[in-house]
Amino acid sequence: MTNVQIEKFLTQDQLDNTPVKVSFKDRKPIVGIFITSADYGELKAKNFWRIVSELNIESYRKSKDMSLARMFNGSEFTRLSTP
Repeated sequence: MTNVQIEKFLTQDQLDNTPVKVSFKDRKPIVGIFITSADYGELKAKNFWRIVSELNIESYRKSKDMSLARMFNGSEFTRLSTP
């Protein structure tokens, strides 16, 4: 997917609060939340996204610890949906 397609989906109030199911070309889907950080604009321009997986969402919401997030390349996404 392109960064424009992903951004369009995320503008529907999905950023930082609602879990999203992310399907990939070559791996199993994950459920997580997209998060913003100081470098969000730069990463978005390069089609990279920080996602906190379903297992770490509560810890992230309490601590805002960026080490709980993983970075993914948007070009590997095939579909975004709400679980």
